Amino acid sequence: MKTPSGDISAEGDLRATMRRFPTRSLEIQELLGQDENFREMCDDLVVAEQALAASDQLPEPLREERRAEYQVLIDDLVREIGRALGQAKVVPISRAPKR
Repeated sequence: MKTPSGDISAEGDLRATMRRFPTRSLEIQELLGQDENFREMCDDLVVAEQALAASDQLPEPLREERRAEYQVLIDDLVREIGRALGQAKVVPISRAPKR
Protein backbone atom coordinates (compact mmCIF):
# COMPACT_ATOMS: atom_id res chain seq x y z
CA MET A 1 0.00 0.00 0.00
CA LYS A 2 1.12 3.55 -0.61
CA THR A 3 0.94 6.58 1.59
CA PRO A 4 1.01 10.16 0.32
CA SER A 5 4.79 10.07 0.80
CA GLY A 6 5.30 6.78 -1.11
CA ASP A 7 5.56 3.07 -0.41
CA ILE A 8 5.32 1.65 3.08
CA SER A 9 8.66 0.11 3.99
CA ALA A 10 9.07 -3.37 5.38
CA GLU A 11 10.69 -1.71 8.39
CA GLY A 12 7.55 0.36 8.95
CA ASP A 13 5.43 -2.78 8.64
CA LEU A 14 7.63 -4.53 11.14
CA ARG A 15 7.43 -1.74 13.72
CA ALA A 16 3.67 -1.38 13.53
CA THR A 17 3.09 -5.12 13.76
CA MET A 18 5.76 -5.64 16.42
CA ARG A 19 4.03 -3.12 18.70
CA ARG A 20 0.98 -5.36 18.59
CA PHE A 21 2.80 -8.72 18.73
CA PRO A 22 6.15 -8.13 20.47
CA THR A 23 6.80 -11.81 21.23
CA ARG A 24 6.30 -12.95 17.63
CA SER A 25 9.17 -11.04 15.97
CA LEU A 26 10.72 -14.00 14.16
CA GLU A 27 7.40 -15.13 12.73
CA ILE A 28 6.54 -11.58 11.67
CA GLN A 29 9.86 -11.11 9.90
CA GLU A 30 9.51 -14.46 8.17
CA LEU A 31 5.94 -13.82 7.01
CA LEU A 32 6.76 -10.30 5.80
CA GLY A 33 9.38 -11.82 3.53
CA GLN A 34 7.24 -14.68 2.28
CA ASP A 35 3.56 -13.77 2.29
CA GLU A 36 2.25 -10.90 0.18
CA ASN A 37 -1.17 -10.97 1.88
CA PHE A 38 0.48 -10.66 5.29
CA ARG A 39 2.61 -7.78 4.02
CA GLU A 40 -0.51 -6.02 2.74
CA MET A 41 -2.26 -6.42 6.09
CA CYS A 42 0.77 -4.93 7.80
CA ASP A 43 0.84 -2.09 5.25
CA ASP A 44 -2.83 -1.44 5.94
CA LEU A 45 -2.14 -1.38 9.68
CA VAL A 46 0.53 1.29 9.20
CA VAL A 47 -1.80 3.43 7.09
CA ALA A 48 -4.73 2.99 9.49
CA GLU A 49 -2.56 4.00 12.46
CA GLN A 50 -1.37 7.06 10.53
CA ALA A 51 -4.95 7.97 9.63
CA LEU A 52 -6.03 7.59 13.25
CA ALA A 53 -3.26 9.93 14.37
CA ALA A 54 -4.12 12.43 11.61
CA SER A 55 -7.79 12.41 12.54
CA ASP A 56 -6.95 14.73 15.44
CA GLN A 57 -6.61 17.48 12.82
CA LEU A 58 -10.12 17.00 11.45
CA PRO A 59 -12.93 19.45 12.24
CA GLU A 60 -14.78 18.64 15.44
CA PRO A 61 -17.96 17.24 13.82
CA LEU A 62 -15.97 14.60 11.89
CA ARG A 63 -13.21 13.85 14.36
CA GLU A 64 -14.90 11.32 16.66
CA GLU A 65 -16.68 9.53 13.83
CA ARG A 66 -13.45 9.08 11.86
CA ARG A 67 -11.47 8.09 14.97
CA ALA A 68 -14.05 5.37 15.70
CA GLU A 69 -13.91 4.12 12.09
CA TYR A 70 -10.11 3.96 12.06
CA GLN A 71 -10.03 2.22 15.44
CA VAL A 72 -12.43 -0.47 14.20
CA LEU A 73 -10.25 -0.94 11.12
CA ILE A 74 -7.12 -1.22 13.28
CA ASP A 75 -8.80 -3.74 15.60
CA ASP A 76 -9.91 -5.84 12.61
CA LEU A 77 -6.43 -5.77 11.07
CA VAL A 78 -4.82 -6.77 14.37
CA ARG A 79 -7.21 -9.75 14.59
CA GLU A 80 -6.42 -10.76 10.98
CA ILE A 81 -2.68 -10.45 11.55
CA GLY A 82 -3.00 -12.52 14.73
CA ARG A 83 -4.88 -15.22 12.82
CA ALA A 84 -2.22 -15.23 10.10
CA LEU A 85 0.51 -15.61 12.71
CA GLY A 86 -1.43 -18.43 14.36
CA GLN A 87 -1.92 -20.27 11.09
CA ALA A 88 1.70 -19.87 10.12
CA LYS A 89 2.73 -21.48 13.36
CA VAL A 90 0.58 -24.56 12.77
CA VAL A 91 2.78 -27.45 11.69
CA PRO A 92 1.03 -30.62 10.56
CA ILE A 93 2.02 -33.63 12.62
CA SER A 94 2.00 -36.92 10.83
CA ARG A 95 1.02 -39.94 12.81
CA ALA A 96 3.06 -43.08 12.76
CA PRO A 97 1.33 -45.88 10.87
CA LYS A 98 -0.51 -48.40 13.02
CA ARG A 99 0.98 -51.85 13.22
